Amino acid sequence: MKQQRATILYIAMSLDGYIADVDGGIDWLSEVEVEGDIGYSAFYETVDTIIMGRTTYDQILTFDCEWPYSGKKCYVFSNRDHAPDENVKFVNGDIPEFMSNLKSQPGSNIWLLGGAELIDGFMKERLVDEFVIAVIPMILGKGIPLFKDGNPKLKLILREMTQFNDIVLLHYKSV
Repeated sequence: MKQQRATILYIAMSLDGYIADVDGGIDWLSEVEVEGDIGYSAFYETVDTIIMGRTTYDQILTFDCEWPYSGKKCYVFSNRDHAPDENVKFVNGDIPEFMSNLKSQPGSNIWLLGGAELIDGFMKERLVDEFVIAVIPMILGKGIPLFKDGNPKLKLILREMTQFNDIVLLHYKSV
């Protein structure tokens, strides 16, 4: 039996549940020392498709580097006008319909990269199959939360827990 592609939320959050500071910044992530890539390379090899929101896409464009996801299909959900970009395909529409079409195509896993608004849309539609969350040992006090209010109740099972110095990587699967 053919296994369906999993949609995996792979993201870092502060101990108090924030994925960015109040201004959307993620500089605080670089304040934590860690050896290696905390499992990122291994995870990255399991996906062939990346989905992100427009704010996350815009933030990636500010990094001083080449497009970091070359060789992967990248989709950006956006309700705004945008200049064409050969690295991504812009999507505007119904998330469940898009995901149904995407998952019916052959391929490997799908990485839900972020940001908060897109994650919220996926959560409300129960479209996240697995959660891989790096808990960063920092309390921000306020910021952009990983999960917004009003999400459906989800039962999860812990598949794996790995410690990388002070960071804990939690891998849950939806039941």
